[in-house]
Amino acid sequence: MSKLDSKNNFRMESLNALFEHATEGIIISNKKGEILRANPSSERLFGFSDGELLGKVIEDLVPRKYSNSHVKNRENYNQNPHARSMGKNMDLYARRKDNSEFPVEISLSYFKQGEETFVIAFVIDITERKRHEANVIKLNQDLEKKVDERTKVLHEALIELESSKEKLSLALEAEKGLNDMKSRFVTMASHEFRTPLSTILSSISLVDKYKAGANDDKIGKHVQRIKSAVTNMTLILNDFLSAEKLDEGKVFVRKVELDLPLLITEVIQEMQGILKTGQKLDFVNEGESIAWLDKQMIRNILLNLISNAIKFSPENKSILINVEVDPKTVKIEVSDKGMGIPKEEQEHLFERFFRAKNATNIQGTGLGLNIVVKYLESMNGTIEFKSELGEGTTFYIRIPNEKQN
Repeated sequence: MSKLDSKNNFRMESLNALFEHATEGIIISNKKGEILRANPSSERLFGFSDGELLGKVIEDLVPRKYSNSHVKNRENYNQNPHARSMGKNMDLYARRKDNSEFPVEISLSYFKQGEETFVIAFVIDITERKRHEANVIKLNQDLEKKVDERTKVLHEALIELESSKEKLSLALEAEKGLNDMKSRFVTMASHEFRTPLSTILSSISLVDKYKAGANDDKIGKHVQRIKSAVTNMTLILNDFLSAEKLDEGKVFVRKVELDLPLLITEVIQEMQGILKTGQKLDFVNEGESIAWLDKQMIRNILLNLISNAIKFSPENKSILINVEVDPKTVKIEVSDKGMGIPKEEQEHLFERFFRAKNATNIQGTGLGLNIVVKYLESMNGTIEFKSELGEGTTFYIRIPNEKQN
């Protein structure tokens, strides 16, 4: 065998192998549409056994409703054969031996042998592709439906929000009115109570001074109790007045040069009336004496911290007030050996009206420490604390020692 014959033989075997083993269906037909050759993939695709497609016409593989029109389409193609895809932008279907239909993708080509023209059809089953496309379409439709539903819900929510805006405005106006009423009441009550309390306190002091006779001890005990009660009521009223002024923005810092140990000594004397049996107020002064502070603010801060230490400490315990003044900073510590603050509640300690669960039976407004914080903020000061349940609490205050600009 010559090299040329060997080469031609290899070419024929390669083309035959390509035809036989191609995964897509390949059908060769003549001008009349008669199937002259079909590869195994096409036979499986259309449900025919080996060689069963030979002799059939192309129209046997077209859905019956398109068979007649397909004859004309085939004749038109034979008049001008060329390589092309069939049914561009159209859904094409083929018919199996059992007459079931399935979607296909078809490409056409041709070749000539002598005067005869033959058509090659490449057929691919696209059932899975169509299924995926249908799933995507369904998912898009479901998504659009959900978007429409959510849009509708949002629109309804916006309408409801608009309708509630007026109600909210009315509610805010009502709340403002209640706050104004509360402010007027607190101011009135505080001022109305202050005068009779001062009178009671001065009268009791006179009774205490001029008492005589066998019942001196009993009279003195009751006088001390009355003094303590009046002092507590005064402290409560001071808290209300301070809170009211802070809310209204009527508190302004007025720093003056003052003798801080002297002021603390005066506050300690004022607190003697509410000390429990055996309690003592120990005062330690370190450093300088003169500091630049707002006298009324620092006095209220000391009253709150010391009165709290007294209230939350048991009998026969000492309360330590430690003061250190240097040219830049004023440091004040108030330390007690009282009940302490539960760990889980310490983060709320400076909130308005907060009362720890272990202090519900002790008199107080829950305003004091909140007021202390606001006073310190006005003077650019800070407050920190350490507390252990059953062991006591220490407050640490730091305030800049500087003249007011």
